[in-house]
Amino acid sequence: MNPQLPDLNDEIRQAMLADQSAFRRRLRRLKRHNDAEDFDHRLSRLRTEIRVSMGRRAQRARCLPVPTFSEALPISIRRNEIAKLIEENQVSIICGDTGSGKTTQLPKICLSIGRGVAGLIGHTQPRRIAARSVTARVAHELGSRVGDMVGFKIRFQDEIKPEAYIKLMTDGILLAELQTDFLFRRYDTLIIDEAHERSLNIDFLLGHLRSVLPRRPDLKLIITSATINPDRFSRHFDGAPVLEVSGRTFPVAVHYRPLPEVDEGDVDRQIHIADTVKEIAGGDKGDILVFLSGEREIREIAGALSRQRLNNTEIVPLYGRLSGREQDRVFAPSSQRRVVLATNVAETSLTVPNIGYVIDPGFARISRYSYRNKLQRLPIEEVSKASAEQRKGRCGRVGPGECIRLYSEEDYAQRPDYTEPEVRRTNLAAVILRMKYLDLGDIADFPFLDPPDHRYINDGLRLLRELDAIDTEERLTDIGRKLARFPVDPRIGRMMLAAHAENSLQEVLIIGSALSLRDPLERPLDRREAADEAQQRFRDKRSDFMTYLNLWSLFHEQARHVSKNKLRRWCREHFVSWLRMREWQDVHEQLTGLVREIKLDINTEPADFARIHRALLAGSLGLIGWRSEGSAYTGARNSQFNISPASALHGANPKWIMAAELIETKRVYAHRVARIRPEWVEQVAPDYLLARTYSEPYFDARRSRVYGRERVTLYGLPIIAKRRCPYDAVNPKEARDIFIAQGLVEGRLRTAGEFLEHNRSLIAKLEELEHKSRRADILVDDA
Repeated sequence: MNPQLPDLNDEIRQAMLADQSAFRRRLRRLKRHNDAEDFDHRLSRLRTEIRVSMGRRAQRARCLPVPTFSEALPISIRRNEIAKLIEENQVSIICGDTGSGKTTQLPKICLSIGRGVAGLIGHTQPRRIAARSVTARVAHELGSRVGDMVGFKIRFQDEIKPEAYIKLMTDGILLAELQTDFLFRRYDTLIIDEAHERSLNIDFLLGHLRSVLPRRPDLKLIITSATINPDRFSRHFDGAPVLEVSGRTFPVAVHYRPLPEVDEGDVDRQIHIADTVKEIAGGDKGDILVFLSGEREIREIAGALSRQRLNNTEIVPLYGRLSGREQDRVFAPSSQRRVVLATNVAETSLTVPNIGYVIDPGFARISRYSYRNKLQRLPIEEVSKASAEQRKGRCGRVGPGECIRLYSEEDYAQRPDYTEPEVRRTNLAAVILRMKYLDLGDIADFPFLDPPDHRYINDGLRLLRELDAIDTEERLTDIGRKLARFPVDPRIGRMMLAAHAENSLQEVLIIGSALSLRDPLERPLDRREAADEAQQRFRDKRSDFMTYLNLWSLFHEQARHVSKNKLRRWCREHFVSWLRMREWQDVHEQLTGLVREIKLDINTEPADFARIHRALLAGSLGLIGWRSEGSAYTGARNSQFNISPASALHGANPKWIMAAELIETKRVYAHRVARIRPEWVEQVAPDYLLARTYSEPYFDARRSRVYGRERVTLYGLPIIAKRRCPYDAVNPKEARDIFIAQGLVEGRLRTAGEFLEHNRSLIAKLEELEHKSRRADILVDDA
């Protein structure tokens, strides 16, 4: 042992206790160091770091805000009990009913007991809209501006200063920080909110935190939800204590009014919902919140309600892809009665004020991946009992409320208790790739709350092999290590790596950025023809991906010459989403920085159609198809689909296409499509993915060689139907036999060789002998 180690002063000892896991580890490294002179230098530098760290903490402690609490919120009444629970336990589970105030008050309770001094109080939300709104609310209650004491970080937006104490973020942002902060050292407290949603990100975080907590004894974890199954989470964290807080609610009357049994989007359903709104619009309990399955249905119902011409009524849409200003409309005071048309974003993530009535059709669009057909399904399914109760709880906050369920009570009783976790219904390739990159072990052994289905694990591994991200031993390849650094789907990352090899990275960066977002081109149901006509200027009949390049070029050309207001107007006139164009630019900038960081050269000369699409094909090998008959396409593994009506190729029906995605709604459609040449597939696909069969061997007299017909297939698709190939490389023995039989025996080989002339002469003599002796058994056969 180095003799200087026992002389560590009290200051270092105190710092070690204050930040055990970091300083103890570093001092252990020093302890093993043999060079005394270097040890002194390192120890001096560490002491300086400790003093700076302690000074920073002291300063943060002096400036720690003193929060106030409204006794009207149920959680505030029990804040001392909650504070004690957090202080005495590393993991605390808080179950709070809707309206209890847990989301906004828990970070303030953490501040009140000194959390946020040694690191940030991290607070996750499933959705960006919720992260922004909660930040604004907590900052207001602390008398601070957004970003100062309380900030947020969401994709493409970071409003938090170094001196902040509370950081709101999406769970995806916290998950992304794993690559640079494996043990979450920048936080002293983490609040995982809305854990009942059981998104893939939340389940992955909770699994990782289970292994992190023993290595970070100073880190506090708080799990919160409204409809959580507390015992399930408590068992996962070795019996963590659970505290339940009742909500501040008034009685809510539930009425059952079954919808007619019709398909989603049917006119009858719209009329039924609109009539229900009209019926209660004269009530005196407050505003109306209607839960709908998606943006399209919101637009349809908004149109139906507009035709109703309700007096003194404002229709307010609410879904995740609205701009921040449009989302904030729902929180602004209004002199009119409001009908809020919302997706599940209003079920738990946001509290819409002044709601007296809830209309619940009982459906939600649930994303499901089909491992059999390798496509994303977006079926509209019945919501669980937990979701139905959450929806009911959105009213009754300001007074007695009413919940009208547009399904029967018997139907409700037969529904599942909880929505199936996302980890059991999604493609796992990105998760497996991240786990391998972070060396987190086998996904089958990872401590998920609910283990994923082995069929989904195998499917994820198959996709990673298709992308050349893992080898036959399921180890990361060089390509896989690079793919893991891209904050996009592995397929899109693979396109970019292929684009570097094809010298088309400039173009594929633009296209790949667009593919990671929702389509910026809008096509409203009631204005499809107008949208198609307005977008003709940049649409490419060969490829929707080239359409993106054209749109990008035109948009930036406009941006250089017109004001921002005129640019917005240009977007409206061409049915282009201004918000998604801004997000597109942000993603492009992020990916461009990353490809430069990993030293990929970006071409300066424009790439041609073939080079661009061969690169895109590298990430879309399972999404190609050939037109078998009519407008229908046969895809990989005998799947069937059609080109989306929104595609520029719809109606053109080229023989071979590739798609960015296959999505099943009422039918299976290929979205974002391009025509391709089948031989590109062979050039791009790893050889082990291609199945080669050979047939019809024959002797070619002109070339004096045996040839056969080669058939090349990928996932059952005939990439090459009949291609001539040298047969001696395929089956040397059979090629030799055919060469002798057809080339030599039949005399088709063109050669002056004496052996062949000798054989022919011998056969002629034997045939003459048979003729003279009137026998037929001297020359038995050619052999």
